Amino acid sequence: MVVTLGQLAAHLGAELHGDAEVVISRIANLETAQSGEVSFLSDSKYRAFLGTTQASAVLIKAEALADCRTNALVVADPYVGFARTAQLLDSTPQPATGIHATAVIAEDAVLGSDVAIGANSVIESGVVLEDGVVIGPGCFVGKNSRMGKRSRLWANVTLYHNVRLGEDCLIQSGAVIGSDGFGYANQRGEWIKIPQLGGVVIGNRVEIGASTTIDRGAIDDTRIADNVIIDNQCQIAHNVEIGYGTAIAGATVMAGSTKIGKYCIIGGASVFNGHIEICDQVTITGMAMVMRSITEPGLYSSGIPAQSNKEWRKVAARVMHIDDMHKRLAKLERLLQEREQ
Repeated sequence: MVVTLGQLAAHLGAELHGDAEVVISRIANLETAQSGEVSFLSDSKYRAFLGTTQASAVLIKAEALADCRTNALVVADPYVGFARTAQLLDSTPQPATGIHATAVIAEDAVLGSDVAIGANSVIESGVVLEDGVVIGPGCFVGKNSRMGKRSRLWANVTLYHNVRLGEDCLIQSGAVIGSDGFGYANQRGEWIKIPQLGGVVIGNRVEIGASTTIDRGAIDDTRIADNVIIDNQCQIAHNVEIGYGTAIAGATVMAGSTKIGKYCIIGGASVFNGHIEICDQVTITGMAMVMRSITEPGLYSSGIPAQSNKEWRKVAARVMHIDDMHKRLAKLERLLQEREQ
């Protein structure tokens, strides 16, 4: 898509300083941008590039205007402006167009208007695909599942039976939604499978990354609220609940019945124990191991930063003696108390 700066300013609600007729076709980094491209300044450490950039325009805050040597679009948040500009100029193709001849669609499936289904996809009995749904090649949508308006599946996504997907959702390739939760009873060493009878309910404007798995509930449903974003290769176990506006980075693992509040930010490779609750507005830094409920908003960490192997070996060796050190310290404290008495 090609737009003029005037059109882009109107789209963003930006204050334009420069030529409204300049044509923009792409977004680029501030340092490497060329004519016909728009860039943005959201990090002050790149401010020096405002004087040398070849971009046709830059998204900036008002305080950076004096340093800008090209056309400027003044916005409250340049990074948000970048996101909205990227949406406007997005050239990503649709996962599918039309209904491919090799798609297998049950006779009683209900398809809204402008639905697209790619090659070799399977749509089972009782499925409802609302207006504007797009399903990429090789997907499977199980019995009695439903996809809301304009939701999209990229290639090879699996939606098991009784999955509810809201409107304007985007599911990346290889994601599996509604697989069995890890539920078993043990009878004298033999595992007895517990059929997972719940479903998965996903709200509106939810994005789920490639190869992420969301298990169905054991009895009640696994629930993902509106406006949640989940990165690639995450594991969301049965009966997990994730609140509005939460963001979860890649390789995070959540055990069964974990409840995450609203507006939480979960760093990559974090691990959550089952049957715990995390309150609203909690940030968990990467590689954290969350073993207990969190009841106060704030920033939480537990990962060990990388260090040289020599330093790590010393620390690891000392950790092995913590229990002995604790006992010796307790003994010294008792002796000190006796002397003070």
